[in-house]
Amino acid sequence: MSEHKPEWPEFGELVIATIQSVMDYGAYANLDEYSRRGFLHISEISSARIRNVRDFVRENQKMVLKVLRVDVEKGHIDLSLRRVTKRERIEKTKSFKKDRKGEALLHAVAEKVGLSAHEVYQKAGVILEENYGLYEGFEKVAKEGIEVLTKLDIPEDLAKIIVQVAEERIRIKMVTVKGVLEVRCMKPNGVKCIQDAFLDAKKSQETKDAKIEFSVVASPATV
Repeated sequence: MSEHKPEWPEFGELVIATIQSVMDYGAYANLDEYSRRGFLHISEISSARIRNVRDFVRENQKMVLKVLRVDVEKGHIDLSLRRVTKRERIEKTKSFKKDRKGEALLHAVAEKVGLSAHEVYQKAGVILEENYGLYEGFEKVAKEGIEVLTKLDIPEDLAKIIVQVAEERIRIKMVTVKGVLEVRCMKPNGVKCIQDAFLDAKKSQETKDAKIEFSVVASPATV
């Protein structure tokens, strides 16, 4: 949703494209992020021999393609499928989906506050995007709360709605981390000191909704 996004893609850029039409010599594809059309020549579809283009691409199929050439004057964009690695395809798809989720969350905020999505983007979205990424910003808010927004000088009334939407629509995956510590304290009241240290650790937890538990594996030993 960034308003700083250029009108044309750059050489070497990965783009999400929807196949519009398939011919014997290649396919035309709409670039979802740019509202422009590019051409995927048969020689850039696969390194293997191609007898039928439709064995590799079909109409309305979404694909990750790489930009080979951009001719702004002629309005031509040449694309490649065979030059996209598996890792690039996975990462670009994840990034695209996050961008779309971020925009959906922004629209949800706009509906609740009675503003246009453009106004909410100007007041808060652009700040989140520049600091964390739009979706990543909402995710951080869901984890850490309103302080994420107030420290960026986002108006408190708007920040509260963003928190509400983030908590309603983002499910934070919890993980379990276990470890064994061997702790020693040479003071006479060592057991009490260790106990207090662990209690302080629980109180100082920074991550929202984190649950910290300590259990004794072996009985305290004295020297």
